[in-house]
Amino acid sequence: MTASREHFSSRLGFILAAAGSAVGIGNLVGFPVNAAKNGGGAFLLMYALFVFFICLPVMIAEMAVGRKTQKEPVGAYKDLSGGSKFWGAAGFLGVLTPFMIAVFYMVLTVWLFGYIALTVSGQLDFLASSEGFGMFINSPYLFVAMAVVAGIINYILVAGVKDGIERAAKVLMPALLVMLIIMVVFVLSLDNAFAGVKFFIIPDFSKITPSVINGALSQAFFSLSLGMGILITYGSYINRKTDITNSAKLVAITDTGVAFTAGLMILPAVFSFNPEVNPQELSDSSVSLIFTFLPKIFLALQTSIGYLGASVVATFFFTLVFFAAITSLVSILEVPVSYLVTEKCHSRKKALTVLLMTAGVLAVFATLSFGMVAFFTEFTSYAGGNRSFFDVVYDIFYDTILPLNGFLLCVFVSYRWKKQQLTKELSVGNDNYAGSWVEKYVNFSLGTFVPVIVFFIFINTVITKFWGINLFGV
Repeated sequence: MTASREHFSSRLGFILAAAGSAVGIGNLVGFPVNAAKNGGGAFLLMYALFVFFICLPVMIAEMAVGRKTQKEPVGAYKDLSGGSKFWGAAGFLGVLTPFMIAVFYMVLTVWLFGYIALTVSGQLDFLASSEGFGMFINSPYLFVAMAVVAGIINYILVAGVKDGIERAAKVLMPALLVMLIIMVVFVLSLDNAFAGVKFFIIPDFSKITPSVINGALSQAFFSLSLGMGILITYGSYINRKTDITNSAKLVAITDTGVAFTAGLMILPAVFSFNPEVNPQELSDSSVSLIFTFLPKIFLALQTSIGYLGASVVATFFFTLVFFAAITSLVSILEVPVSYLVTEKCHSRKKALTVLLMTAGVLAVFATLSFGMVAFFTEFTSYAGGNRSFFDVVYDIFYDTILPLNGFLLCVFVSYRWKKQQLTKELSVGNDNYAGSWVEKYVNFSLGTFVPVIVFFIFINTVITKFWGINLFGV
């Protein structure tokens, strides 16, 4: 299986694919909102520091584990642990997590596709209305859109690593970046837009609290796709000549750059729409901002560029986010696909059929949990409120399990695989790595404070999500 394993054809292809996995809805919308609510420029500074001093070592370790074993999380952990059942189970958790994340991410991607269709057909005013979103998420046409999105994902993944994932990344990522820059230029031309830029960039250190620090660290960890098994899987597709440390740095820089640029798009647009806006009033949910608040902003543009112009801008924006969602969804689903191909010896086509059927059924359940079916809408309750099936999947597998997977990876690399083996693998493709300050920092951080910090995020998330108690008391 190892001998015939596909590889990315170039370093650029790998970087674009890895960046595509990291750049998603959370980067384009969630990050700017979190920055606005948590100190603006001060949040940006902390985010960047956390990306490069805490998250980057984890990213490097994931890629190294993947390349060394040429396998996804289950196979990688088994190989490097000598067949340990515990670490095999940890690897399976690293496969199950992206599978379940794909369930709710599919729902969001379908919504984006639906919003593109509605804006193109001239129904921006409907989407901006108070009842628009509620009616939309209960429309039976969503299942048609789901079939279309599943077809796009299948088309990319069935083609394989080089002809599918890499080729799609080389098209979608540059297109996404160009569209993002065009949107930023347009938004900055609006009245009062630079008030949003000022708020976004200039630090307000008086707002820095332990809760804000935790938020910046969590945002950095989640936005880089750490703990999803993606970087282990993608690492298994890179050749022995690739310099993993420098490639990881480029992925981190790309991800951070996109998040920052997205802030220059979202916040100025919000301030232009409402100069007196209080960032604390922005929804904590990037989903609400995309699907309920931003359509109102786009509709307001009709006073200056007409209804058609406003619809064009809205279509452009939703297409931009849709591209980001597709690149992320492809990366997320590739992990369980690789597992079925590597560990279960399925063909890629059979693996995709199994996954799209099983994840598809769960995605239908998640779609039904916004009012269509009471059982899924009021699936369970915790932290003092009812939770839908969609909420449960999101809370458990995205908010909670990701940092746990990151913690397990740090422990595995430092104390089971051993730091010397990590150094040996990272020296392949980089003759200057061994003995460098980067090697010393990576080994020290992964074996000491990084797993402690990531485990603390996990514990705080668990008690906050499921018991409504925040360790910071806010």
